[in-house]
Amino acid sequence: MTRQWIRDVSLTIDAGGETIDVSNLRIRFKVTQNRLQTPNAAEITITNLKEETAQKIKKEGQSVTLSAGYQGVREVIFRGNLIQKRTGRENPVDTYCSLLATSGDKAYNFATVSKTLAAGSTFKDQVDVVLEAFKPHGITAGYIADLGTKQMPRPRVLFGMARDVMRDIAFSTGSSWFIENDKLNITKNNEPRPGEAFVINSNTGMIGRPVQTLDGIIVRMLLNPKVRPDTRLKIDQSSIDQAAFSPNYTAEVQNSMIPSLADDGLYRVLVADLIGDTEGNIYYTDATCIRADGQGPQPIRLVQQGIDLDPGQ
Repeated sequence: MTRQWIRDVSLTIDAGGETIDVSNLRIRFKVTQNRLQTPNAAEITITNLKEETAQKIKKEGQSVTLSAGYQGVREVIFRGNLIQKRTGRENPVDTYCSLLATSGDKAYNFATVSKTLAAGSTFKDQVDVVLEAFKPHGITAGYIADLGTKQMPRPRVLFGMARDVMRDIAFSTGSSWFIENDKLNITKNNEPRPGEAFVINSNTGMIGRPVQTLDGIIVRMLLNPKVRPDTRLKIDQSSIDQAAFSPNYTAEVQNSMIPSLADDGLYRVLVADLIGDTEGNIYYTDATCIRADGQGPQPIRLVQQGIDLDPGQ
């Protein structure tokens, strides 16, 4: 992305067959996109929405679509379902309507599978069963990595929560799965999504300096809707502020868990937080990254999820 001015934000809500477009009002948002096998979320605040319009936004499960970017290069950064609406006053003059929505929440919490696959089935066949369970909840296939051609020697029974079946598939194939904008994505743990790496520096919108933390390498940039989980970033290693070790002998384990820097400067996005205000200064993407090759200590977020990105393990 070379053009990063003239902000462009669109917000629509499906209210029982009627599409409500509030793009001309002040919109503040924070969208969290991650590859940690949990639903992505969006917190959106609309200022001075008409009361009669706000009343139409009341049904849990209504579809919410948020797009952001710049004039001519706007993309969808969140598509999901409403789980809560709140209204009130920020001050004597301005009212607010706050929306909390998640992507894939219903599929994650309610989709179940009960099917037996014959001997000779593949992991792709198992993914198709999960997608069949997700489909009634609005989830379709996104980017699905090659899971190999290994065939099951015996019939395979798939029973229980679809998310648990998907976790078993991911563990068995060295992959990770996540729902983004109502699409199921599966990526190999040691391979980012296809596509060129985004060069991140002061000339391409980087704000401040990247920081090495226990969670990964965190870099802030002007909002870029193309930067999402598992995309690659190229960051000059000399621009990263390294984490300080603790001299306390009890901190030895913590020190050893700080994700290492990449000699080639290539990183993959683990979490992307997109925050913006159509009438304020805030308009950023905060990307938490790990080495693109998956080597070195694993970020705490991945350890807590039981995900191992080290191809050597």
